[in-house]
This record gives sequence, structure tokens and C-alpha cells, in this order.
Amino acid sequence: MIGFGLVSLAADMVYEGARSITGPLLAGLGASALLVGLVTGAGEALALLLRLAFGTWADRSGRYWTLTLTGYTLTAVCVPALALTAFLPSVGLVVAAVLILAERTGKAIRSPAKTALLARAAGGVGLGRGFAVHKALDQLGAVAGPLLVAGVLATTGLIWPSMALLAVPGIAAIAILLWIRHRTADDEPAAIPPRPAAAQSAAPPEPAGRVSALPGRFWLFALAAGATTAGLVTFGVISYHLTRDQVVAVPVVPVVYAAAMAAAALAALATGWLYDKIKGRVLLGLPLLVAAVPALAFADAPAVALTGVVLWGAAIGVQDSTVKALVADLVPAPNRATAYGTFAAVQGATAIAGGAMAGALYNYSVPLLVVAVAATQVVALALLLASVENHGSIKLI
Repeated sequence: MIGFGLVSLAADMVYEGARSITGPLLAGLGASALLVGLVTGAGEALALLLRLAFGTWADRSGRYWTLTLTGYTLTAVCVPALALTAFLPSVGLVVAAVLILAERTGKAIRSPAKTALLARAAGGVGLGRGFAVHKALDQLGAVAGPLLVAGVLATTGLIWPSMALLAVPGIAAIAILLWIRHRTADDEPAAIPPRPAAAQSAAPPEPAGRVSALPGRFWLFALAAGATTAGLVTFGVISYHLTRDQVVAVPVVPVVYAAAMAAAALAALATGWLYDKIKGRVLLGLPLLVAAVPALAFADAPAVALTGVVLWGAAIGVQDSTVKALVADLVPAPNRATAYGTFAAVQGATAIAGGAMAGALYNYSVPLLVVAVAATQVVALALLLASVENHGSIKLI
């Protein structure tokens, strides 16, 4: 658990450092708010949708470590390569978009396999606490990376040197991961085979790696998370607003993002601890957080906008940690990587629509964007209520 936390810390410095400045980076290359919303929304969609395939593959093949290493390597390569876009005036925007999407693909490749390994490791300390502690280590990198970017921006006035410097924590993440893999060389799980015919009942359970094996309550929860994702405006669009409308200076944007990541860590720890006490009911506040974000983050007053960004970070922290704990509780262990992949795919299907909606409505009418996000969260809350009802009494077979 701690080893993966250190890998995530270093890797988060890389991709969260880049995400903290994605909006201004794309805008500097000529992107509109709609294009920023589409690229960042499509990136989140890829990071989520492709987990369906890679989650199933992880459970069927047992190659959890291989997929994890491949995904982290993509991130370590693609983010520093963004530095090159400053020297490609005719195609820089296209190259930047491709690299952003490729980095998010790396996230999709590694996440289900890594999360399944984490769920197994967290079983001894409590799923809520286990995921929360990992998220806290993860968020240290998510704070450090943007602050590093902010420091380089303040010193040079340029974005590309900070992207190049992020190669250092990227190399560190791969080195630590290889060291952990070497220490556990004989520990990679094998593919889980179907149960022998003699052990099957008249209505045998589905073998690992099948989407059809996932329980109905899981699907309700996945739809709730999809509605939440649709309303959670990407930071790319928020940072575009912060710089275009001169709410803050460009070097301050990564600092604002770092504050959001600190809020994410605190929210993950708090809700993770509460999850082990009251189970899924702790998630009922998530739609309220998401609904409040656009009303505050798109304000012109710096203090109000910062409050919105902090709430955005808190929502991200809950969504990336405690939400995963409920998935682990709802699905038996042999199908967890498949469940995480499927869950992410449902979120991904709504992410690109949410990104496009935010980018388009931001240019057209911020009040209308606020109303649209609130409507998605009413749906999310209704689905959450149905999926967590009597959750504390659920018993896994």
C-alpha cells in the first residue's frame, strides 16, 4: 500500500502538474473554451471508458503488474513531451491534444489493475481507510506537482520548461514501480479460472472477468456516478475562465489547483473514515458539492472563484477514493478489476458530454450552465439514494 502510494505521489506530480495548466496551455496554442472542454472532457472519457476493456483484461489474464507499468510509462513520457508543442507553431495545438489524450489512455490502462491490487492490500485495514490513506499520499504529489509548475512559471514566464521538468518525477515513479515489482517478482496474480463443473450449483456464479456477473445495485451506483461526472466541470474549463477573464494571473493557476488537490486529500481522508462507520450514506453529500462548483468557480471575484475550486477539489477527492470503496463492497473480489473498469466506462460515457456542455454553456450563459449542472445532480442524488439504501446490511458471498 505504501509502495504504491509513493509511486502515485511521483506520478501525480507529473500528470496533475500538467492538468493544473492544461487550460492556459491549450489557450496559448489557440484553443477556444469549447475546444478546451472537448479535449479535457474527451481525455477524462478515455481515462474512464477504456478501463472497461483493461479491467476485464486484467482479471482474465492476471497481468496486473504489466498493465500498471505500461500505464505509468505512458504518463511519464507524454507529459514532458508537451514541452515540444511550444516549438511547433503550426501543429502545436494538435500535438498537445494528442499527448493529453495519450496520457489519459495511460491512466485507463493502469487504473483497474492497480486499484484491484490496492483493494486486496487494503482489506486488512478497512477499505475506506485503505483507499483514503493511498489517496492522501497520492494527493501529496497532486499538490507538489502544480506548485513546481507554478514556481517555474513565476521564474520563466513560460509553460514549456515546467512540462520538461516534470520528466524527473516521471522517471522516479517508474524506478520505484520497477523496484516494487522486483521485490514481489513471484507475486503477480494468475488469471482466475472458472469454477470446476463439480463445484457449480444449479445456478452457478459467473466466472471472473464477465460484466454480466456484476450485481444490480452496482449498476445503480454506476449510473449515479455517471450523473455526478457529467456535472463535475473539468479544471481545464475552470482554468480557462480564471485566465481569460483575468481572475488570477497565469502563474497563480497551478497554485489554485494545488489548493484544490489539498482539499481533495482532506475530503478523501474524512469521507474514507466515515465510510467505514456509515458506509455508502457518506456519499449522499457529493451531488451537493458538485452542484455548487460552477456557481462559485465561474465568478469574477477571486475569493468566490477560489472557494468554488476548493469545493471542486473536495468532490474530486471523494469521487477518486471513497466511491471506489463502495464498488469494492458491492462486488466480489474476483470481479473487482472488471467492476472498476465497467464503473469507469459508465463515468466516461458522460465525461465527454459534460466537458462539451461546460465549454459550450460557459461561452453562452454561465447561469444556464449552473442550472444544467444542478439538474444532473438531482438525478445523481436520486440514484445514490436508491443504490445506498440499506447498504450497511449488504453481505458479499
